[in-house]
Amino acid sequence: MLTLRRAREPKPPVGDEEGVPDLARPWHRRIPLADIADRYGILVAWGVVIVIFSILDPTTFFTAGNFQTVFGSQAVLVILALGLLLPLTVGEFDLSVAGALSVSVVFVGFLNVEHGWPIIPSIAVALASGLVIGAVNTFFVMVVGLPSMVVTLGSGTLWMGVAYGIEPSNVAGISNGLVNFTNTNWILGLPLAFFYCLLLTIVIWYVYSFTPLGRYLHFVGANRQVARLSGIPVTAIRASSLMLSAFISSIAGVVLVGSLASSSPSVASAYLLPAFAAVFLGGTAITPGRFNPWGTFIAVYFLITGITGLELFGLTGWVEDAFYGASLVFAVALSRLAARRRRVD
Repeated sequence: MLTLRRAREPKPPVGDEEGVPDLARPWHRRIPLADIADRYGILVAWGVVIVIFSILDPTTFFTAGNFQTVFGSQAVLVILALGLLLPLTVGEFDLSVAGALSVSVVFVGFLNVEHGWPIIPSIAVALASGLVIGAVNTFFVMVVGLPSMVVTLGSGTLWMGVAYGIEPSNVAGISNGLVNFTNTNWILGLPLAFFYCLLLTIVIWYVYSFTPLGRYLHFVGANRQVARLSGIPVTAIRASSLMLSAFISSIAGVVLVGSLASSSPSVASAYLLPAFAAVFLGGTAITPGRFNPWGTFIAVYFLITGITGLELFGLTGWVEDAFYGASLVFAVALSRLAARRRRVD
């Protein structure tokens, strides 16, 4: 039997259809410019905002003092937004983060100042309150089967009321140990609280990017039924995200007390809208179409930079709420478009 063998043609190097190797092509052809714009557009916009306000008011805006104010004052918002990031990634809403923040804030002041507890046990109780709030949310969402948005909206309002019931007024005189732990200036004159939120960002980024759990979170958020059929513990992941969201919110409350050196239940409500705005806006950057920690981190400081610049020109009072509200709507629209484009690609 005669066997006809086709001569093997040499394969072209890996590259495009013309056989041109990737490394031989110009960089702008190897890396899609549209992808760069999607991922890092917020950084460009942030730079443009900084340049504009620096030109308009260089003596006030473009100063080391303003730099330290912008970066040193948002640690609590970053931590709260990172806690909110977890349930949003798996498709759950947690509107109780401000309530968990408020209860944590009040417990530290109530126990440490009003009742003379040492600061460590006071902090422990504050953090435990976050676990209790997370357990309540998890029970009604996972066991009873209620929508997370309804449950957390109600529980958030409930816990805000509980915080006012425990201590309705401002309490000063927090232990210097906690104040120094958050407010001591370190590198570039930034307080330690900034580096805590930076560390938390790095930890969550590592989990999202380099662990199976990070992939599971995104799978569950994309399609729970498919994730369940693939053997992913969907119920456990959803429950854990709600628990961790409340617990991280209580950590934010402890950091807030240390930053202010006082506690008051009224300070928490102002953080809910900015946290949602930061997470959704962050979902349009770095990894467009997905909620991600670095996008959230950058979005917080992008938003506060714009607000700070506007306030320096006398637009105070209303501008913060207006800016965060408009940013949330704009960010949700952009994240939806990014997710749609990601599915098409």
